Amino acid sequence: MSGFNKVVHSYENALAGFQDGMTVMVGGFGLCGIPEGLIRTVYESGHKGLTVISNNAGVDGFGLGLWLEKRQIKTMIASYVGENALFEQLLLSGEMEVILTPQGTLAEKIRAGGAGIPAFYTATGYGTKVAEGKPTAEFDGRQYVQERSLTADFALVRAWKADEYGNLVFRKTAMNFNPMMATAGRITVAEVEEIVPAGSLDPEQIHTPGIYVHRVIKGAFEKRIEQRTVRKG
Repeated sequence: MSGFNKVVHSYENALAGFQDGMTVMVGGFGLCGIPEGLIRTVYESGHKGLTVISNNAGVDGFGLGLWLEKRQIKTMIASYVGENALFEQLLLSGEMEVILTPQGTLAEKIRAGGAGIPAFYTATGYGTKVAEGKPTAEFDGRQYVQERSLTADFALVRAWKADEYGNLVFRKTAMNFNPMMATAGRITVAEVEEIVPAGSLDPEQIHTPGIYVHRVIKGAFEKRIEQRTVRKG
C-alpha cells in the first residue's frame, strides 16, 4: 500500500508544479486555520499573476498579506477586506482586481465546484451589484441570481491531523473553508499539525477523505492572533 502514501518532507515537493498565473484556493478565516508554511513558501518563490480564492487576505505582513507585499495576486476572490490595510489600498487604487462575494455564496461556490456542479441559484445578492451581468430567474415567486462554481489548480489547506493516506481531521473553527476547498483543487496540499499512521484515525471522525488530497506535509505553526485584545490591569 506504499503507493497510497501522500506524505512529502519538503515544501518544495509539496508545491511541485506550482506556476505563475494559476488559480489557488487558500483555506482559513482571518488567521485561523491558514496553511502558514505553504503561504510563506509561495511568497519566497515569488510566483506572480495568481488568482486567489480565500475568505480574506490575512493581515499586513502575515498570511496572504505576504503575497500582497510582493504583488503576487492579480485577482482576489474574497468575502471581505478584513484587517489588511494594503488589501484596502490595492482594492481602492485598482492595482489588484477584487471580486467581493457574499460569504455564504463563496462557500457554496467552492462546495459546488468540488461536487462537480457548474452553477446554482441563490437569492443572496439579487438586485445589487453582486448580481450585475449574471443570469437571473424566478422560482416560486422569488428572484434568484445564478452563481458559477469555483475550482482551482491548487488548493492549499490546513488540517489538525492527517494519516499517511491523506485522510484529514480539522479542529474546531480552524475547519472553516478548508474541507470544501480540499475537494475543489486539481492538486490539494494539506499542511497539518500531526501525521499519524494509516488506520489509526477513527473513520467516523475523518472530515475529508484522502481521495481528495494529493500531498500532506507536517508544518510548524506560529498561530498568530489576528487582533490581540487584553483587559487593562
